[in-house]
Order: sequence, then structure tokens, then C-alpha cells
Amino acid sequence: MSAPGTRAAAPAEDSDDLDVEEALALVREAKDDRADQVPSPAPEAHGERHRATPWAQAREIAARAARARVRRTPVSVPLGDALGLVLAASLDALTDLPSFDTSAMDGWAVAGPGPWDVRDEGVLAGHAQPGPLTDGEAVRIATGARIPADTTAVLRSEHGRTDAQGRLHATREVAHGQDIRPRGQECRSGDQLLPVGTRVTPAVLGLAAAAGYDTVTAVPRPRAEVLVLGDELLAEGRPRDGLIRDALGPMLPPWLRALGAEVVAVRRIGDDAKALRRAVTGSEADLIVTTGGTAGGPVDHVHPILERIGAELLVDGVKVRPGHPMLLARTKDAQHLVGLPGNPLAAVSGLLTLAEPLLRTLAAHPAPEPYTLPLSEAVQGHPYDTRLIPVVLRGDGAVPLHYNGPAMLRGIAAADALAVVPPGGARQGEETELLDLPWATAGIEVCFT
Repeated sequence: MSAPGTRAAAPAEDSDDLDVEEALALVREAKDDRADQVPSPAPEAHGERHRATPWAQAREIAARAARARVRRTPVSVPLGDALGLVLAASLDALTDLPSFDTSAMDGWAVAGPGPWDVRDEGVLAGHAQPGPLTDGEAVRIATGARIPADTTAVLRSEHGRTDAQGRLHATREVAHGQDIRPRGQECRSGDQLLPVGTRVTPAVLGLAAAAGYDTVTAVPRPRAEVLVLGDELLAEGRPRDGLIRDALGPMLPPWLRALGAEVVAVRRIGDDAKALRRAVTGSEADLIVTTGGTAGGPVDHVHPILERIGAELLVDGVKVRPGHPMLLARTKDAQHLVGLPGNPLAAVSGLLTLAEPLLRTLAAHPAPEPYTLPLSEAVQGHPYDTRLIPVVLRGDGAVPLHYNGPAMLRGIAAADALAVVPPGGARQGEETELLDLPWATAGIEVCFT
């Protein structure tokens, strides 16, 4: 098996891409530094630990790998499909906003000082330009309707009364121009509303629609394909006869979508090496995600297949628990494969360690600002690996959840975040880095002890 950062049986490539070299240099540096930073392992585990990359470094390699030789061509996306994308062209006003003088309130458009004679007909939103007013004249007007020419102000409904002769009187002082939204108040045609790099939120969609857009130019969603490995997995029903339910097939696609990917396929491959090779070499996705098969067992086919197809291993094992035997490989230009361990929580660890930074970079999303909270209780650490522990957020602290074994999902299903526990553990009250889950809501009253 090739060492991390080398290509097995692959032709030389011409590339002057600095990001690739930097990513590979990170791997080499990690290997060089490991001997000084890690206690000497037992002889039988030495090779496995030697290959592993420190957790934070693995995340950086994944982010850099997505920048290397990956050129994302902007696409035109209908507003209804653009939520969560990043603008690849600035959003410039196509018209003045508002595009005509409009009423900001229901009431009367009035001209000159009162009292005013009131026209019989009113002015509604969406109708053509009404006739101009003359001094001493008023007309009923609805919010959003066009202001008649020569209007002095809009008198709100609650601030006017009519006398027995039907004349309109103001019950408070009327200021010139009050409750009129003048044309161009928000922007003028050609003004930049939002710059390149803005993430499309519901409010951005509303602004784009108001400005006259039907589509926006955006960085496309990365395409992801999930390959579920393992003959022991059931697609439905209860576990039986040594078979277990596939938890990752249902879990990974929506999680990848929450990370910004378009999931183009989910395939059940089993433990068929030939089928796995066909699926990997035939995929057109930007990211292939495999489940299981990353260790050294008799049916763990991921490493041998990556070697046979000349894939470039960027990360081959990470110093994190759970999820140590995860991997990241470049299978071809502009395509990567993240190999997740088969245990469910270990797979979540691999997803957030390698797939999240890679997808985030492909989608041009900024890295989240790191933050820390104190732990409500001490967490035992691994001697030399980072641990990722599900937590719930309570006020200004994080409460560790106790169902956090590699094969367990009970803790993560109730979690708001994962605490990044350094080697050696964390004390009660110690500030600890947190990784938010994309859908988490703090304050869910569930207790796992």
C-alpha cells in the first residue's frame, strides 16, 4: 500500500498547482513530526499509527485538496433551487427599488393642506398610474399602491376622520412626504446589492426577486455519490441471523445535503470488489463516499482498489476516535473519495473530519468561526488521539452524552454538536472546541446517562 500523499502505479502529471503540493507537504510534515509527538505504540499497531494524520491537519488537507485542480464553473440557477448556494456574480439592481413612488400605509393620499375633498374612487396596489391630485383633494390609497402625481403626503387611516359633509380632516400634524416610499429609496438601477461570495439565504432570494431576478449566478452544488459496502447489511426489517440494519444508507444522504451537496446516487455494493471498482471508476460525482472496508480485513477492498486505479492517498488514517481508519483519496482530477469506517458514529466522525471541509470548499462556503464552551463534566481522552464526543448545549456550557461508542447513534441523535477533546482528555469546566451539527437545536430536553 502506498504511503499517504503518494500515487500508486500512476503516470506522472504536469501540474504547477501550489495547493496540491501544500496538501501533500502537510502529510509529509505530519509523518516527520509524529515520532516526536506520539508515545511509542505497541509493535503490532506501529504501522497503523505511523500512517495516521493528526485530526486538525486532516481537515486542512481535505479543504486544500478541494482547491487543488478543481475549477468550479458558475451556473445559472432558478431562485427556487438556489437556497444555500454561493453567489458567483454580484447581485446588481436591475431596476430602481421601489420602481415608482408607493404608499407605505393604508390611508389617503392628500395634496396641500387640509381639510380635503375625497374622491369617490380609491387607488389599489397593482393598478395603473392614477390621475394627479389638486390642492385640497384626497383619495383613498392602499399600501403599495402608486402615488398620484402632486401628492403631498399619505395620511394613515387611523390619523384621519371625515365630517358630516364627507370632508377629510387630519387628527395630527401632516409632514410633507410622510409615509411615501420614493422611487429608488432602497437602490438605483445598477447598484450592487450583494457581492460575489454571498451565501443565498431566504432573505437573499427575496431581495433577488424584488430586484427582478428569475435566476442567480452561483457556484454549483458539489455532486456526491454514496457507496454502501458490506454483505451483512439489511435494507429493511429487524436485525436477524447475524445481519444488521444499514444505518448509514438512510443517514448519509440527508447529512451530505445538509453539508451542501447534491446526492446523485446511493448504491449498495456489498463486499463485491469488482462492483466497487466499477462504481468508483464509473462515477462522475465530485465526491464519492464509501462506508466500511477501509481497514485491513479480508473483505476490506477500498485500499486495494484505490491502489489498482492509481488513486492518490492524501489522508490514510486519522488520529481521531472514533473513526481512526478513515481516508481521503483523489481518484482523478476534480474527484475525491472519502472512505468512512463502517461503525455509525465512526462514520459521522469521518464525515465531519474529511467530507465537511472538502464539500465546504467545493461549494465556496467560508469555514465556520471556531468557538469553545466549557464542559459540564470531565471527559476521558485517548492517550494520543483526538476524541469527538456528542454533546448537548445547555446555557453557556456543553453536556457530554454517554452513548458515544463507535457503533452507537443514540448520543449523536440527541446532540447539538461534537466536542473536540484533545489527547489526554478534558477537565470539568475546561473550554473545548465544538463542531456544530447542521440541523441541531439547542435546548432539547433529552437526558442520556
